[in-house]
Amino acid sequence: MKKFDFEFFKIILSGIIFIVSLFINIETIKLTLLIISYIIVSYEMYINAFKNILKGEIFDENLLMIVATIGAFFIGEYEEALMVMLLFNLGEYLSDKAVDNSSESILKLMDLRSDRINLKLNDKIENVDIKDVKLGDIFIVKPGEKIGLDGVVVNGRGSVDTSSLTGESKPVYVEINNTVLSGSTNLDSILTIKATSTFETSTATKILELIKNSEDKKTETEKFITRFCKFYTPIIVLSAILLTIIPVMLGGNFNDWLYRSLVFLVTSCPCALVISVPLVFFSGIGRASREGIIVKGSSELENLSKIKIIVFDKTGTITKGNFEIQEIVSKNITNEELLEIAAYSEFYSLHPVSKVILEKYGKEIDKSIISDFKEISGNGISLKINDDDILVGNYNLFRENKINIDNINSIGTIIYIAKNHEYLGYILIADEIKNDAYNLVKSLKYNGIRRIVMLSGDNKNIVKNVSERIGISEYYAEMLPIDKVNKVESLKKEGFTAFVGDGINDAPVMKISDLGISMGITGSDAAIEASNIVLMTDNLDKITEAIKISKKTKSIVTFNIIFALLVKFLCLLLGVLGISKIWFAVVADVGVTLLLVLNSLRLIIVKKVH
Repeated sequence: MKKFDFEFFKIILSGIIFIVSLFINIETIKLTLLIISYIIVSYEMYINAFKNILKGEIFDENLLMIVATIGAFFIGEYEEALMVMLLFNLGEYLSDKAVDNSSESILKLMDLRSDRINLKLNDKIENVDIKDVKLGDIFIVKPGEKIGLDGVVVNGRGSVDTSSLTGESKPVYVEINNTVLSGSTNLDSILTIKATSTFETSTATKILELIKNSEDKKTETEKFITRFCKFYTPIIVLSAILLTIIPVMLGGNFNDWLYRSLVFLVTSCPCALVISVPLVFFSGIGRASREGIIVKGSSELENLSKIKIIVFDKTGTITKGNFEIQEIVSKNITNEELLEIAAYSEFYSLHPVSKVILEKYGKEIDKSIISDFKEISGNGISLKINDDDILVGNYNLFRENKINIDNINSIGTIIYIAKNHEYLGYILIADEIKNDAYNLVKSLKYNGIRRIVMLSGDNKNIVKNVSERIGISEYYAEMLPIDKVNKVESLKKEGFTAFVGDGINDAPVMKISDLGISMGITGSDAAIEASNIVLMTDNLDKITEAIKISKKTKSIVTFNIIFALLVKFLCLLLGVLGISKIWFAVVADVGVTLLLVLNSLRLIIVKKVH
């Protein structure tokens, strides 16, 4: 059953009484009906105005309308006073509905969440509320259905549409042991999935919560509008008073100039700006989400347009993070023994190369013989295997521990290994550059980024090779996490700086940068938590797309502000000249507000942002 709309009922009832009064010639009855109609439609405004006065917010749109209509009553313009109040309330109602519907439509466009899920219980399939599903439960997804929870495929294979998450139209093929994310759509075959998230912790829920919460973070533009209105409205009220007093003192008709000042007062209401500006940013966030870009707040969206310097981590960001072992070189032991030590050493590590080494080893790890595991940030690992002291890491780690190693000029990540301070050899691992990295520099510079920097903990030869191949002229190698922090701190002094990364080591850098951007699919939870922007794909083109959306958002905001102020100025001028009526000022205000609301939705409606 549809919820009763009291606000609309109140306006309609007041309107009916107003229309009835127009056909009554007995003055006392007519005036009584007008007063009743006025009370019905305006009593809530009086309450709100009183509450705001108690909070110190004296000059708001409620008080402006109250003063204007009381003034109209005072000079005998009873019908117009009531018509103004009716039009204003109707305009506010329509504007609120437009904004609410717009916000809902933006969230619906995401179309991420399912309410119910096909849960497998023994040999039965039950359609249950998705909130009742627990970690480890098995559920079935039929072709055409949304995948309700994050999970791992345990049976079946087929194509999955991830466009609502990533903005990518190309389906993704999944099979047993592949991870699937909530919000995706199963396209062509039945999939049996083991839940790795609950409803509250699912990717779809997190994304929608981020979008909803984004409204809480005001941009500098919104803060300016708020500050502007605080000064603007009192100035307008004072001007309206002077507009009555000065001409009357010079011999003007009191009623005439009071009426003009009331028109002036009504016209000044800044509703269009207050409503439309936040909606533009919300629309921009919604558009970004459709493209697989999660923006955590409207202030972050605005900041995207300010970026002058962008800094990239290398591994997993510029490169794919798909490491392959190119070479194993051992001393005094076999290559198999060297690989075994490396595999045991990397077992507890979260670094991308760990997975490669463990997969290459391919045997079960006896965790009982591993002890004193310590990850040395940016350098490598120290641990004990049985009673042997093991060091696994880069050149810097071995130099600090004064262990002599081979001088290797190969391009790739070199993992040196030592036991009881004796050098045992190295494993060479190479990474592949992402295909879209080659156009990255050109597209970023075209969109206003004046300086592009790459930071890496890898050796100089690797970093130099990658940088030169993709056209980044400024790069820094063999950096520890603290070095990256210090570098970004210094860059911030030269311009608004964004940092793009994916790993746990990148979280501190993201925190101190002006804007942190994480690669969501491969990114660690720490990096995603620390960042302001989350890319749901590993596609670097999304960074350029995000900047385009931000700049388009800013241009629509600028247009809305200029257009609203120009219309206000024109209406104020017409009011002062005695050409405009109070009701016309209200209609103009409502019309502009609705027009700017529609303009704010352009980011959602258009297919491509230029």
